[in-house]
Parts: sequence; structure tokens; C-alpha cells
Amino acid sequence: MQKLTTFLMFDGRAEEAMTFYSDLFNNSQIVDLSRYGPEDQAMEGKIRQATLSIHGQEFKFIDSPITHPFSFTPAISIFVQCQTEEEIERLFSSFSSEGQILMPLGAYPFSKKFGWVNDKFGISWQLSLPA
Repeated sequence: MQKLTTFLMFDGRAEEAMTFYSDLFNNSQIVDLSRYGPEDQAMEGKIRQATLSIHGQEFKFIDSPITHPFSFTPAISIFVQCQTEEEIERLFSSFSSEGQILMPLGAYPFSKKFGWVNDKFGISWQLSLPA
């Protein structure tokens, strides 16, 4: 069976993002990681490709050696169904620090507590605490 994996391309901050997410979520681990070597002068030491598993869901990370005129967009976001008030508040606070709040954390008709934020890397997160 095919496996679908979220693929996140960064411009030099892949390792910082991977560490940030790994620290935020319990049951997360870096599954594999390869770096650019000395032959890739400007990229040496950056992430060629890595996989981070969060609760069994895999995310691929790379630092692109090519400069692109695009970045992340909130048109696609990562949806997290939180288990507790503490969890949703901790994640919202961490993601919104140096990020951008798209919908403030609060009660909505579709969720007991919900917030939507772009983190400091530009990744969009929807956080929900079901009723």
C-alpha cells in the first residue's frame, strides 16, 4: 500500500524546524538524517534529507540547494487534534511565538477550543480541542 508523507522544504532551517517540532511533541523521533557533504560547499552540514516521526506520522525535511520564489502557505496546514487544554495552549503559544496568528485561540461553533497559526518557519498549524 502506498504511504503518503508530508514533505517540507526549507532554505537552510530544516534542522532548526525539526528540532523545534521534536521538542514540542511527545512520542517524536528523528528516524533518519543525511547531510550535505564538503562537495556541496555552500550547503555543507545542512539537511540533505531527514525524516521526523510524530506519533507515527512521518514528515520529510530538506534544505533546498536551489533558491525558490515560493515558501509555505496556509492553504495547506497540519491539523492537530489536541487531547488537553494544556496541550493546545502550549502548542499555540509555541507556534505563535515569532509566528503569525491566523485565528486566535478560542471557542468556535465547530470546536471547544481552536486556533490557527503560521509558525516561525511559515508552516501552518490548525489546533483543535474537540468538545
